[in-house]
Amino acid sequence: MYRIGELAKLYQVKTDTLRFYDKQGLLSPSERSESGYRLYTQHDALCLQFILRAKAIGLSLMDIAELLSIELDKSNRACSEVKDVVDIKLVELEKKIEELNYFKDSLQRLSDACCGGQESAENCSILEALESNSSAITCNNSHHHHAQDHYTKTCNSKE
Repeated sequence: MYRIGELAKLYQVKTDTLRFYDKQGLLSPSERSESGYRLYTQHDALCLQFILRAKAIGLSLMDIAELLSIELDKSNRACSEVKDVVDIKLVELEKKIEELNYFKDSLQRLSDACCGGQESAENCSILEALESNSSAITCNNSHHHHAQDHYTKTCNSKE
């Protein structure tokens, strides 16, 4: 049997994490000592390992709860139910990756359009782009010598 601090130390988590998992119904201690300490079995430790592995690959606590419920009754549950949880997460991640790539591309365009020089920010192309209603980034700084639709990292020379 492990006391809460022992189990937390063994898996390098905080005791508050184990208390939280208990409140969420993910990992309840198998017993309590006479003085009220949470006591965990080896089976509980394996359940914590399952939770931590699932979290490490990006599954939410709700996903993990679903997988644990399948795990508890796996002889009456189909593998397809587990796969569905993973496949839904994959679709969510693909959408998130697309969103992050859009953010990256947008920030790169803003960065490329700005000279980053020491002159006043009154004509800063990043600020102008964020203030405008247009999706196009334009440079209105006459000190930048390039085609209106072409920007470099230094935004001060034609390429």
